[in-house]
Amino acid sequence: MATQSLIDITSLSPKFQDLYAKAKDFVENECIPAEKTFELQMGQNENRWKIIPAVLEELKVKARALGLWNLFLNQDYPEGPGLTNLEYSLIAEVTGRSPKLAPEAMNCSAPDTGNMEVFAKYGTPAQKEKWLKPLLDGKIRSAFAMTEPRVASSDATNIETAIRREGNEYVVNGLKWWISGAGDPRCAVYLLMGKTDPDNKNPHRQQSIVIIPANAPGITVVRPMKVFGYDDAPEGHCEIIFKDVRVPVENIILGEGRGFEVIQGRLGPGRIHHCMRCIGMAERGLELMINRVTDPNRRTFGKTLAEHGTIVTDIATSRIEIDQCRFLVLSAARKIDLAKAKGAMKEIGMAKIVAPNMLLNVLDRSMQAHGAAGISQDTPLAHFYASARTLRYADGPDAVHQAQIGKVELRRAAEISAKIKEQKAKGDLMAVNAKL
Repeated sequence: MATQSLIDITSLSPKFQDLYAKAKDFVENECIPAEKTFELQMGQNENRWKIIPAVLEELKVKARALGLWNLFLNQDYPEGPGLTNLEYSLIAEVTGRSPKLAPEAMNCSAPDTGNMEVFAKYGTPAQKEKWLKPLLDGKIRSAFAMTEPRVASSDATNIETAIRREGNEYVVNGLKWWISGAGDPRCAVYLLMGKTDPDNKNPHRQQSIVIIPANAPGITVVRPMKVFGYDDAPEGHCEIIFKDVRVPVENIILGEGRGFEVIQGRLGPGRIHHCMRCIGMAERGLELMINRVTDPNRRTFGKTLAEHGTIVTDIATSRIEIDQCRFLVLSAARKIDLAKAKGAMKEIGMAKIVAPNMLLNVLDRSMQAHGAAGISQDTPLAHFYASARTLRYADGPDAVHQAQIGKVELRRAAEISAKIKEQKAKGDLMAVNAKL
């Protein structure tokens, strides 16, 4: 991997260096070799949603024994190992090389990571005991229910799901979809975003987050949604009906009307985790491409593929794009360490746009170099590509982030205009004096 040439790993904490070395070895020598076994152990037909491949649980035991567990909880959380966001970002890149197995094996997979952060940051002691503790132990999984099919969910003020208080309970009614993790038989809890005060004049104070046990009466998992034909079993991305689902008022997160505050606190670091995993996937995609084009048995027009100029150019372009993206994402992670997520929204937004698009470009070149095999089940490239395309929607579509970045830049307009005006005045004066 090229990370070592881009950042001095030895300048970071000794604890990180140890975990980073272990993570690289674990992913390369345990997770990637186990991918084929995972697929073979997957259930067939309906059993795809009932069976958890044994090899995954074996990897979890190995990872935990190595101390590769809950690494995403940064130094602000006593439940974690105390890494900075910058340090964990580098480990997230490593796990991205085996995105189906490594993150979950290390209890660092979405949506659990974001949900655990919500419980750790905003949960009451009772909520932490009931939900955070088993999530940290890897005994249960979770889902975050926000997106809805009947509205433009990229603007979360449009969310329609109703959370109505009746006495000591909240009654939830609504339709959600693309709820990642909801198909997993281990999924025990949902964090759901809906409206407790739809008439509030402040559109960002209408929403709340409530905890809903996955086995609560009134929940119907309608179907798993597919991404280019992939169902991502056993976790899946499901459409769910909530019909008169009742939960105690104690299940509110932080308080009524504070849903936006919670999701912003949840999404910042999580977006960086996705971005760094993108880089890990891109690195593996490039390696597969290099391995393919240097195969002496694959020759076209009398030359190996690597001897064709277009292939060399594609490899160089991929390397440039990966390294550019890595610098951008690590810069965002560092900004979070210095200014928290709220102070790094521009940098997070830029990384969130660039990383999935970079990954799509790198994978497309690798797929092209593989010929028809590149879009088949014989390599991970096609599945990587499907996952990368979803990330241009997940945690906010590109257009939303671009709008936010543009608005931040435009705040500098008065300062820029004043500077240019002053420079012009000085230039005019210098020109007059030069004539004299």
